[in-house]
Amino acid sequence: MADTLDVLELRIICPPTTEVGLEVRPIIGGRDVFADSHYQSVKPRHLLGSAGQLRATATPREVCIAKTGCVEECCGAVHVTIRRETDHVLWTDWHNPMDKDFSVADCRFSAAQYDAEVARAEADRRWQWPGALVADLLEAKLTGDGRGLAAWDCELEAIWDSWKEPDRIDVVLRHPRNCGEREDHWLQLGIRLPISADDPARQAEQLEARLTAEDPRATAQVWGGSQRAAEKLGYPWPPEYPWDS
Repeated sequence: MADTLDVLELRIICPPTTEVGLEVRPIIGGRDVFADSHYQSVKPRHLLGSAGQLRATATPREVCIAKTGCVEECCGAVHVTIRRETDHVLWTDWHNPMDKDFSVADCRFSAAQYDAEVARAEADRRWQWPGALVADLLEAKLTGDGRGLAAWDCELEAIWDSWKEPDRIDVVLRHPRNCGEREDHWLQLGIRLPISADDPARQAEQLEARLTAEDPRATAQVWGGSQRAAEKLGYPWPPEYPWDS
């Protein structure tokens, strides 16, 4: 690894809501890492939200920092390992499990510069609207111990929030739990939920109660998975997507 220190800038891209492209782009030494590539940097909610994904500790943390336009199980995503070593922060082991040719050189930052830049980016909330905040809080609640959804043999796959449609979120569940996409007996279940301008913390609390107190499979739609699983559980096939209606 080079002796010279890299400088990190986290550039938050907030286009008009009529466009797509909400991203946190890592600029390292003045170079946009994913410029002129097919990768799109991860949304601010995932990198700068309550999970503190970019904060560096002595314990290494693998972070998904960029994705393709496809699901990770198919085309992969870019991961990097972040760790703190005394006065430095290291980004190492850049990789895409589905692309053996992908590589980025390891980076070493001054811990002071790195911490200040992450704190500045986390404080910049231009990208955040009520739906994004509710999604962040709800995701933290549903992934805390997983017991609420486990009662229904479900696990949280993702919560989608839309820069273009700020008044809703989509909760995406996988049933049964601990089942990979390459198996032929799983379902991806989707629930579209309206979001208001009310207190985001209160909305997240109410939505968590709704999703865990009653079987979410009763009101969910099939958004993916296998026909075999759908037929076994009495769901219609093929999948129904709300964005196609």
